[in-house]
Amino acid sequence: MTDLHRKIFGRAAALLTVCASLLSAGCSSTYGLPPAPQRASADAAHAYQIGALDELSVVVWRNPDLSATVTVRPDGKISLPLVENLPAAGRRPDDLSRQIEAALSKYIREPVVTVVVNRALGETSAQVRIVGEASKPQAVAFRQNMTLLDVMIQVGGLTDFADGNNAVLVRGSENGKQYSVRIKDLLRRGDISANVDMKAGDILIIPQSWF
Repeated sequence: MTDLHRKIFGRAAALLTVCASLLSAGCSSTYGLPPAPQRASADAAHAYQIGALDELSVVVWRNPDLSATVTVRPDGKISLPLVENLPAAGRRPDDLSRQIEAALSKYIREPVVTVVVNRALGETSAQVRIVGEASKPQAVAFRQNMTLLDVMIQVGGLTDFADGNNAVLVRGSENGKQYSVRIKDLLRRGDISANVDMKAGDILIIPQSWF
């Protein structure tokens, strides 16, 4: 097992522990938690970092035979014509472009490479993860100015069994601090005051209603 796999499994285990403890208490109120801040404190400019399973278009100018569309492997690497097992996860697209240029310079003169992210998921720390009674629970790539409403649109809203006003926002950037969020009020009552800013690393846990 590689170090990347150990890191992924470790984070997954921690997430499952948090989710299990909160979902098992689905009938208890989360209103003892502070409400999530409507405006999150501004982070430094968010620079996208490539993650495992991202789909990349690698374009080598004037060399279509060396260009390719590739998916970043679970070990964080990609393989291209003439270049194998190149680390990609954790790098910005422009950094990866320069790295590919350096590797190709052994074979062609002054290569010019552009890396475009076609399908983004990003590093775990740059994702927002939604579990529980969302229509399509998943991890989504964080983007600047993302809100709770943006996230819920992406996951298709709530299931019929969701206790949306009892949802919990776990903020990874604040060492796992927990907040209450009112998803039902936002989606089904149109209460825009329930819309809050999301941050990279957030986990949104939506419990099941028991009555």
